[in-house]
Amino acid sequence: MNTTWAAAFVWLGMVLAISLLEAPLKFRAPGVTVRIGLGIGRLVFRALNRAETVLAAVVVVAVAAGGLPAPVVAPTALAVAVLVVQLAGVRPVLNRRSDRVLAGEDVPRSRAHLVYIVCESVKALTLPALGIAALAV
Repeated sequence: MNTTWAAAFVWLGMVLAISLLEAPLKFRAPGVTVRIGLGIGRLVFRALNRAETVLAAVVVVAVAAGGLPAPVVAPTALAVAVLVVQLAGVRPVLNRRSDRVLAGEDVPRSRAHLVYIVCESVKALTLPALGIAALAV
């Protein structure tokens, strides 16, 4: 149980720090072009997604091993499902687009970025619910 809430809150902290703080701020730094920002963002989000995958696995194993109730299982399933959508569906689209930008192409804005933001927002709301539910058990 302790593992579940701890992993959920660490995961939440990473999402908030990277997606809601670092990502938008890097483009405001002096001298950071779109190409440089995309290059940095790809590295940072690749690392974040790897850490999220590990934390998601920790949460899933802890929830499965603990036989926890629906108030813990439901947000676990939602957070993991959203992560899978991001990794399998949205990130590949964003990577292809950023490849084109980094190659010098002028490409239109991508709706995939908005989908990614929605996914991050869902996780930012789901993970504290998961952590609180796990603490209450």
